[in-house]
Amino acid sequence: MLGWFPGHMNKARRQINEALPEIDVVIEVLDARLPYSSANPMLGDLIRHKPSLKLLSRADLADPDKTREWIEHFDAQPDVRAMAVVTTDTRALKPLYKLCHELAGHIREDRDVRVMVMGIPNVGKSTLINTLAGKKIAKTGNEPAVTKRQQKIRIGQRIALTDTPGVLWPRIEDQNSAYRLAASGAIRDTALEYVDVASVAALSLAERYPEALRSRYKLENLGDTGESIVREIATRRGGLRAGGEVDLHRGAEVLLMDLRGGKLGRITLETPADIADEEALEAMRAERERFNRGESFPDDDTPPAP
Repeated sequence: MLGWFPGHMNKARRQINEALPEIDVVIEVLDARLPYSSANPMLGDLIRHKPSLKLLSRADLADPDKTREWIEHFDAQPDVRAMAVVTTDTRALKPLYKLCHELAGHIREDRDVRVMVMGIPNVGKSTLINTLAGKKIAKTGNEPAVTKRQQKIRIGQRIALTDTPGVLWPRIEDQNSAYRLAASGAIRDTALEYVDVASVAALSLAERYPEALRSRYKLENLGDTGESIVREIATRRGGLRAGGEVDLHRGAEVLLMDLRGGKLGRITLETPADIADEEALEAMRAERERFNRGESFPDDDTPPAP
């Protein structure tokens, strides 16, 4: 089981609540490879009355067919629009201005559309702000950071950005999401068990993108488990020690670095259908637990399915 619980959560919630009344549109930056898992779980409640633009960042690393599915999924929701972007590509970001105005509705001509940008650490939020501003405004990097003060930046076309105060966190309480986040690099490597994370990722890739694994690592047989795939990768990529001992950590490291760097091709780790199935299963499990505690009783007195 993976666990990761950053501090300052209550402070972040309070600061966002204080800022939101003045905001017209919320931009949430998501990783296009895992748009559900890279979302902040508290935002559904906080911004339910605000129009929202979902920016699927790192679109150049994601499966374009799956990205289209996610855009259709988000666009079908009330007061929500979505677009796929590379946060360093100024031209690709041009539609953002029009979408913000459309979502905001009628705004007096004497004031800007007020937009708050949100996103978990290492998802591309700071790079987006810097690109839109045309200069380095927000600190970028691969490690989670705390926004020490609220920043407001005018980016033209009557749009004023407000950077998120405090800290936002990913959907880490869901173990499926936790493993996807870990595989993508959204969680510090020091908090990971490499072989465990790589084995889960390998099994998922074998189901979704088997040819990518076979081609990249010259694998004839993907095996029955994620660990067996990691073992095969290790034997081919410098992880075979004297005496025939296999360095699984080496295989895990190779797989995760290749996945994060796009060396396996354009890959998406979850789809809207996956999430719907997982949420339905979780609801069934929760209902079963309530039944076992005597808190819930189906009409036919039959326990919920396992």
